[in-house]
Amino acid sequence: MSFCKLVSFVLILHLLNSCLISCSSSSLTSDGLSQIPQKFLTLAKRDDIFNWMVGIRRKIHEHPELGYEEVETSKVVRAELDKMGVSYDHPVAVTGVIGSVGTGQAPFVALRADMDALPMQEMVEWEHASKIPGKMHACGHDAHTTMLLGATKLLKEHEKELKGTVILVFQPAEEGGAGAKKIVEAGVLKKASAIFGIHVTNLLGLGKVSSRARLLMAGSGRFEAKISGRGGHAALPQFAIDPVVAASSIILSLQHIVSREADPLDSQVVTVAKFEGSDAFNVIPDSVTIGGTFRALSNESFWKLKERIEQVITSQASVHMCSATVDFLEENYPFFPPTVNNEALHQFFKNVSVDLVGIENYNETQPVMVSEDFAFYQEAMPGHFSFVGMQNEAHSPMANPHSPYFEVNEELLPYGASLLASMATRYLLESSSLPNKSYKNDEL
Repeated sequence: MSFCKLVSFVLILHLLNSCLISCSSSSLTSDGLSQIPQKFLTLAKRDDIFNWMVGIRRKIHEHPELGYEEVETSKVVRAELDKMGVSYDHPVAVTGVIGSVGTGQAPFVALRADMDALPMQEMVEWEHASKIPGKMHACGHDAHTTMLLGATKLLKEHEKELKGTVILVFQPAEEGGAGAKKIVEAGVLKKASAIFGIHVTNLLGLGKVSSRARLLMAGSGRFEAKISGRGGHAALPQFAIDPVVAASSIILSLQHIVSREADPLDSQVVTVAKFEGSDAFNVIPDSVTIGGTFRALSNESFWKLKERIEQVITSQASVHMCSATVDFLEENYPFFPPTVNNEALHQFFKNVSVDLVGIENYNETQPVMVSEDFAFYQEAMPGHFSFVGMQNEAHSPMANPHSPYFEVNEELLPYGASLLASMATRYLLESSSLPNKSYKNDEL
């Protein structure tokens, strides 16, 4: 054999050996960034991990708790973190749990899941339906908590390969209580360079994902108004001042704010969802209470909408010889700012998602008028929020969130867990080229 042939043969053997080592390795290094999501997804679909996640989700679903009441839910979270050997702080923001996986050193990236349920009666009949009357996980927060625990397990199994620290945010009170705001105010995310959150959706097929750069969701607020008149007999309206008629006129006039005053290209919403008066059929009540929500895609439109809601309510009440007081309930339900995704993080999310589920399962969404307290994190640091599909396209359409018939397709759990774990792992590997707050190289 000639010298040249011998050198070529040695080189071929070396390349084959390197390939075999690379293919058999489960390491999560910067040399194989595109392979990380699929490795995590394969691991998350393993029977033992998948069945474990299903069991956790069902346990949480059976015992729903409202905002800042997530005592038992946080116990479930802490018990699983204890089993994994993951350190955490509790309580944070009343019932929240903040864990960490990795080196304990910078860079730091955060993953968030919400834990609270809704005050509504579940109408789905199945073995693991809510056991708490009048409370239900009707928005998928039980799945979000489970997926973050699943991501924690994946990350913990590869902890030695993480190039920084992942902060795990199990947050209370997303449904109006602004738990995210309290988490930020607690100071536990000061070292985080970025934060990621996901939400299940029935509007996408199983395993499909969607999001967009910049504006994603609306800012929102609540209002409650008491319209006072003078009560009397329903058969003698001339001796009363009817607040029901005044309230009816107010509700119709509120709809005109959006339809007649707002730019049609500047989406806004005013919805009256509460109307309370007398329980009797033959009594004109002294007062009526109405309440609802208002939303806008820009802060400027939001504050203008708030101003006009108060003006319309008080003015229309006066037209009908009634008085009105308006409460925007800010103390218990702070206004949510619009959810705005960081552009660089969105491109990062797209890259990870395509590697996870393929370009054919990635979707760019339009802005939507729902709101998310995840926006409070985005005011404090670069952040990105996205949606993961769960609709089994072979079956009838699933119910929308906040419906008593809402269900979760548990087959999505591995997708959510692996997406979260992949974003955290790759962010730490790529952090030098992504949005990054200044930090000191100290321990968490």
